[in-house]
Amino acid sequence: MSEVLISDKISETALEVFKKNNVKVDYKPGIQHSDLINIISKYQGLAIRSATKVTSDLLEKASNLKVIGRAGIGTDNIDKTLATQKGIIVMNTPFGNAVTTAEHTIAMIMSLVRFIPLADQSTRQGKWEKSKFNGIEVTNKTLGLIGCGNIGSIVAERAIGLKMKVIAYDPFLNSKKAEEIGVEKVDLDKILNKSDIISLHTPLTEETKNIISADAINKMKKGVRIVNCARGGLVDEHACRAGLDSGHIAGAAFDVFTEEPAINNILFDAPNFIATPHLGASTKEAQENVAIQIAEQISDYLKSGAVINALNYPNLSSEDARTLKPYLNLSYLLGSFLGQVTVDEIREIKLELEGKASSLNTEPILANLIAGVLEQTSESVNAVNSREVALNRGINFSTTKHERRCDYETLLTITLKHQFGTRSISGTLIGGYMPRIVNIQGIPIESDFPTHALYLRNYDKPGFIGDLGNTLGKKGVNIASFHLGRRERGGEAIALIETDEEISDGILKDVKNLPQVLRVNSVNFKK
Repeated sequence: MSEVLISDKISETALEVFKKNNVKVDYKPGIQHSDLINIISKYQGLAIRSATKVTSDLLEKASNLKVIGRAGIGTDNIDKTLATQKGIIVMNTPFGNAVTTAEHTIAMIMSLVRFIPLADQSTRQGKWEKSKFNGIEVTNKTLGLIGCGNIGSIVAERAIGLKMKVIAYDPFLNSKKAEEIGVEKVDLDKILNKSDIISLHTPLTEETKNIISADAINKMKKGVRIVNCARGGLVDEHACRAGLDSGHIAGAAFDVFTEEPAINNILFDAPNFIATPHLGASTKEAQENVAIQIAEQISDYLKSGAVINALNYPNLSSEDARTLKPYLNLSYLLGSFLGQVTVDEIREIKLELEGKASSLNTEPILANLIAGVLEQTSESVNAVNSREVALNRGINFSTTKHERRCDYETLLTITLKHQFGTRSISGTLIGGYMPRIVNIQGIPIESDFPTHALYLRNYDKPGFIGDLGNTLGKKGVNIASFHLGRRERGGEAIALIETDEEISDGILKDVKNLPQVLRVNSVNFKK
């Protein structure tokens, strides 16, 4: 039974979801980081919110961890690069609190333009300063969105309902989606130049850090208002304070800050500034939603291999995971074979799919294939990080689907290009789940993937099999099965010979010295 640790306070409904899915769960909200390091090795899953910091020292001890689930959208507290290197899936729940955060944004906009917090404070003090808080209508005003994904699109929908004109800057927003949402897709400069109110809805990355800088503020129209319910660090807080003090910025409302908890901040005593303590996702409905969703996602992954809302691996439904499982094994084994028999520098990996395989989601198949190829030269490569490792080594990879008829119900062909040529292998599934080799280097050959084997390329000459058997017999090597293939009579042939034990270098040398042998490799397969 898989074990999951919940290390932050989340709705206890999540515990019931785990138990229903037969996943053992330990609920330890508020656990100290040092204590977490001491116990993390026993868990396959870790469910967190924002308090737990999944740092390198924690991940180095997480020897059995398979998945980290963030109940919420932000994953800044997770070392995703190291998690990926260690083959750990990182997932979040981007939809569970989208409505809640969008509604908070609208509330901040309305509070800002009508001075509601300041007016409330003044009225409570008995001042009745009615003329002081002369606000503006949002009707017919231009709202500029920086980021128009899950949350940004909901903000746009609500703002359009308030009769605002919405423009959006988002490199990932296409024209069709913008039309569906009802926004105008523009560049960043137009957001800055034309917006009456600017609202941010983008992750914090190297590209988006301080996207609202002093230079950006100088491009904004006088009297602009800025709302940030996304991530601290998107706005240069010192530049924002200067803009508020000068009156260039008429008001700002932040739910997030560069340093949190934000006990002291340069913006706190600025004129017409509204602050809330990261409340964007803090509604009963949202907390319940994200807790249930992350428990279901982690459970599905541990039970069936389904990957939902992952940040470092292709998403797979439970049905897709079941369908793909034998193909993932087959692609890994085919890649492992080519990786073991190729010592030259690899430059390209090509995956071709035919028959039933041509209708599948190819990304996970390709990821497992690359892992199989590269694991011979890197202990840290796995299906989660294999594409990144390949790219870092300058290895190109591609996938081609063929709808043509083939000799098998389903077929995968792997071609590996190296500095001196190419190598290829094809495999199929017998009965829909048993992996089998059907072709090596264009030569038909039928074999499974034995634990230990010799791979030979030789001349098809009489006496070869006898010579090989005698050589192995003298060394005490027992042959379990023998698979042969050839291009033509008397020409080049191949053999894949299953043995009861791994072949030593000394035996390989003896086999290589046989006159008919062109090359020989020891290959070993793990399922």
